[in-house]
This record gives sequence, C-alpha cells and structure tokens, in this order.
Amino acid sequence: MTCAACGPGVDRLSPQAGTRYHPAMARKKAPIELVFVVEEAPEGGFTAHAAGESIFTEANEIESLRKNILEAVRCHYAGARSRPRIVRLHLVRDEILRV
Repeated sequence: MTCAACGPGVDRLSPQAGTRYHPAMARKKAPIELVFVVEEAPEGGFTAHAAGESIFTEANEIESLRKNILEAVRCHYAGARSRPRIVRLHLVRDEILRV
C-alpha cells in the first residue's frame, strides 16, 4: 500500500484484533473547548456553526439553540471521551449606526 503522506510500504496492524489501519486515520485528541459562532438569521431565529468542525444547527429561540448545540455535539463526537468538555457560544450581531 502506498500513501502520499507516509510514503510507500505503510501497512500496519492495529493492536485490536489484528485489523489493518492507517496512521493518518488515528483519532484526533479531543478538544478541550469548542467554539460556536451564533448569528441572528435574516428570516428570524438563530444559526450556529462550530469553528473548525462541520457542525451546524439552528433554532427560533436562543434557549432552543443551546439545546440543539449540545445535541449536535453529542451526535458529532462518537464517545464521551472524544467530546470537548466546554462549548463556548460566541454571539455575533451586526448593527449599523448612522453618523
């Protein structure tokens, strides 16, 4: 097997049941904190996306959004050990002032 990142001959056995694995596919260490950017949606309600991850959710009210974010994080990370310990919400609000 040849890998562009590891070079030729990468063929290893995992310690579990002798199955084959690739070192680049090893799980990343769980982040301690995950930051969600929260914005007001133009059509009403709120949207939130995680910085650096493919997690997106939305809701009509901020309290519902908090619940949806926690549910999305639990779904995105397979096990409790791989989940971040803290989820931070960064609320962004655009406001235009006339001068």
